[in-house]
Amino acid sequence: MTPSVGRAVAQRAERQAPPDLATPLVARILIVDDDERNAFAAVQALEELGHELVVARSGEEALRRLLTEEFAVILLDLHMPGMDGYETAELIRMRRRTSHTPIVFLTAIFRDEAHVFQAYSAGAVDVVFKPVDPFILKSKVSVLVDLYLKTEEVKRQSAYQQWLLDEHARVKAEKAQTERVLRQTEARQEAILQSLPIVFTSRALEPPFAVKFVSHVVEDVTGFPAERFTRDPEFGLSRVHAEDVERVREALVGAAATGRYACEFRWLCADGEYRVMQDQGVLAPPVDGAPREIFGVLLDATDRRQLEEQLAQARKMEAVGQLTGGVAHDFNNLLTPITGALDMLQRKYAEADPRSARLLANALQAADRAKTLVQRLLGFARRQTLETQPVDVPALLSGMRDLIASSIGSTIELRVRHDRDLPAALGDPNQLELAILNLCVNARDAMPNGGPLTITVEEVAIGPGSEAKLSPALYVRVSVIDAGCGMDAETLARAVEPFYSTKETGRGTGLGLSMVHGLAAQLGGGFTLSSEPGRGTRADLYLPISDDVEPRAATRAARPASLPGRPLSILLVDDEEIVRVGTGEMIRDLGHSVVEARGGAEALALLREGMRPDVVITDYKMPRMDGSELARRIHESYPSMPLLLITGYTGRTEELPHLPRLAKPFGQAEIASALATLLVEDDKVVRLAGAKREPRA
Repeated sequence: MTPSVGRAVAQRAERQAPPDLATPLVARILIVDDDERNAFAAVQALEELGHELVVARSGEEALRRLLTEEFAVILLDLHMPGMDGYETAELIRMRRRTSHTPIVFLTAIFRDEAHVFQAYSAGAVDVVFKPVDPFILKSKVSVLVDLYLKTEEVKRQSAYQQWLLDEHARVKAEKAQTERVLRQTEARQEAILQSLPIVFTSRALEPPFAVKFVSHVVEDVTGFPAERFTRDPEFGLSRVHAEDVERVREALVGAAATGRYACEFRWLCADGEYRVMQDQGVLAPPVDGAPREIFGVLLDATDRRQLEEQLAQARKMEAVGQLTGGVAHDFNNLLTPITGALDMLQRKYAEADPRSARLLANALQAADRAKTLVQRLLGFARRQTLETQPVDVPALLSGMRDLIASSIGSTIELRVRHDRDLPAALGDPNQLELAILNLCVNARDAMPNGGPLTITVEEVAIGPGSEAKLSPALYVRVSVIDAGCGMDAETLARAVEPFYSTKETGRGTGLGLSMVHGLAAQLGGGFTLSSEPGRGTRADLYLPISDDVEPRAATRAARPASLPGRPLSILLVDDEEIVRVGTGEMIRDLGHSVVEARGGAEALALLREGMRPDVVITDYKMPRMDGSELARRIHESYPSMPLLLITGYTGRTEELPHLPRLAKPFGQAEIASALATLLVEDDKVVRLAGAKREPRA
């Protein structure tokens, strides 16, 4: 219970009923006489007056009754045993409550003037001698009773007047209190209405649904003051998007039948932008025949709708990424034996048959292009293997300036600008080069007639709620800005989707921007595009700043180690027969012996049976026991045994970060180089990180 309600209940409890003016007043007469006959005679004489008669047999009994009861007249016998009339009268006059009650003495003995004077001195108003004359007694008592009743009526009227005054004061005080509570409630309600990002409305039930009330928050939401809506009945609907007007009308009309409505529409705000409004409400109950109204609430749902669309887009991209990663893995498995077989055929037949050499070269070139396509798919899916390190981005751009210039052509002016003393960015130099080159080539295609292409590098601070959806921090931003044809809003929204391209067939795969987007996300950075038709495009790549103080530019692949000078014994583990057979043939063609196993369990069984290969080559993605689990078990039981992991999938290959890897697809030269790096000149093998060195048996 609230304090105001509690006070109201207490006030109602304190209210007194008004004096009863309708009930006739009745007097009570006390007859004090020890003689039963005299008392009976007095009762008989006064009965016809219609008042209440009470008989007391002694002065003591009379005093006891006077303690709790009120009487209009007291008839008191003077001569009584024990306490006589004089003593009783004196005690009656001594009490404040009975000091003014009229006393009429009754006596049959004391008739002389001295006793009569004594009676009046004791407080009597009259003396009646016995035997009592009924008429005289009735007349005397009637006068005194009438005086008492008139006095009581005056008191009752006075009490009623006082009650009226008190009731008026109480009602006035309650009214003032109610008005104060009402003002406080209205102020509190107004504060709540102003603090909530919700617009409260009241509309007419009939078209055009004129606004009768709208909270002042509407100005924060729409840019228009509340008076604009209440002054012009047509104003609200006139700003609804043309495609949404009919839906809004139907929803409001339906409120009359269903008692409620809900709709969502676009509304043109004062800044000229459409915002999505969520409107819902109920039909108000009828009030004394007044026109029915619709009570509703209006909420700006633009941000929520955008978040929902972004979430849907993110889920779609994640689903496509997962699918792409799986497809890329399967493609790598298919390309590995194709590339290996073509490579071996080219080595054997290229010199003997020029025509075969050309066909094999074309096939290898196509396989290489397929490999690049798969790498882009993995880049979009964030499944590619990155060799992150601190990168001096200006130095990297300086090293690839000639490559960019030759790729974009002479009609485009290349401008490179960067801040001084930039911190090192965290990235993979090779993938970063490819991403920047992709952006430059896209810019070239958007400027068929040439123009300036600007690449800027700067350090930026990203705060909460940034457009790039990045965690607040410092970043190195690489911006590629062209002056080309630009993109409309629909094209811009889909630009980073995989396989989406506005170029004619054969001029692009639609994976360039999606690869850049995936690379940025995988590095913990971000990628944004801004563009307008006819005003060019700006691509911003945000790279996290490296904690390492020694930045390096792009790293080039090291020269392959020399091929081993003696045959090796190799255990090859792969569940895909086509990949296992093709890889085994490439290794055998290098002069090594190969034992094939179709899975991890079969490989461990061979080792337990006594096989001790020089190298174990295992695929990563295998059912039941994957390559990393197999490597862990081999390392626990045979810590000196070198392992090489081959993989076309990088979803979970971080379990053993120091394990040597060979990415699919690969040719004979790549696998020969990978095997060579596992050997040293003194014919001892290089173990896994942390393993003890043991000479081969």
